[in-house]
Amino acid sequence: MPERWRKRAQRLQKPLRFCVVLLAFSIALTPALAQDQIKFGIGYGLAFLPIYICEDLKLVEKHAKEAHLDAKAEFQRFTSAAEAQAALASGDINIAPFGTAPLLAAWEKGRNKPEQVFAVSGLTSLPLTLLSNQPDVQSIADLKSADQIAMPTLTSPQIYVLELQSEKVLSRYDRLKSQVVALSHADAINDLVEGTGQVRVYFASPPYAELALRDAKIHALLNSSDVMGGKFSFLILGATKAYIDAAPRVPEVIEKAMDDAARIIHDDPRRAAQIYLTHEPSDVMNGAAMEAVIRDIRGEFGSAVYGVKVMADFMARHGELATVPQGFQDVAVSALASTPSN
Repeated sequence: MPERWRKRAQRLQKPLRFCVVLLAFSIALTPALAQDQIKFGIGYGLAFLPIYICEDLKLVEKHAKEAHLDAKAEFQRFTSAAEAQAALASGDINIAPFGTAPLLAAWEKGRNKPEQVFAVSGLTSLPLTLLSNQPDVQSIADLKSADQIAMPTLTSPQIYVLELQSEKVLSRYDRLKSQVVALSHADAINDLVEGTGQVRVYFASPPYAELALRDAKIHALLNSSDVMGGKFSFLILGATKAYIDAAPRVPEVIEKAMDDAARIIHDDPRRAAQIYLTHEPSDVMNGAAMEAVIRDIRGEFGSAVYGVKVMADFMARHGELATVPQGFQDVAVSALASTPSN
């Protein structure tokens, strides 16, 4: 090689090596930089079964890929829905669970602002069952003033169902409010079975209703579908307007993932039970018992949202909501328009 070409090649060698290293570094970083994180806040309980299935089977990632999105779902556990909703408001997560009433309150509070919350998917319409250990109590009208009514928290969906029924039967929605006590499911079942305390009624959700009804002394007074006139969303996934505007294709991804999980629950309750017990091991429910519970309620999961108008009208009657949506479409993303929501 002529000397002048050799020197020119040497001069080019350093920049070329630098470019190769830079290109390799860029390629290595590209997947991490391009991948979007969809951050879910979750809690505990059978209501989160579709989320567990999505996590284990990577259903969010599957439907994101189909939508030509490079996205990864992350799931952060919170001890209460209120904590998850606070994390949503602060931007620490993107998706949080809401009861129907809290979703409507957050929708109105942030109205026309980036922090306004909309439903991006239903999660479950788990039926709620009001139980009693008193043979002479066949209706809430039979309760005495000293009889306590147990439920998981004083802001749980059960409180609204009880108030709706009180409005119908007792002509006052808050007639029984002073008798409501917050008890863990385990303590509520124990009090009802033992029958030694003042708890006479317990508003339960699956699988706790099924556990309590194993005792012959306990019977059901009513369930949420009786009160609501049909299905009622126990939990809904919500996101802020700011996030929906920034990631407009994500709601459809979530809706499809939740329906995919719902199909698995419906078609294969045994597999669904195994997944649930992997995430939440139980000392009192084995695989067969959990499968039986899920089989009974396998149609109560999916992206549809229910009971929005009934709840909104109730909240408006009692000063909790100033703006009444005309239907679920007012408080939900367009991806839910084709679902059987109401």
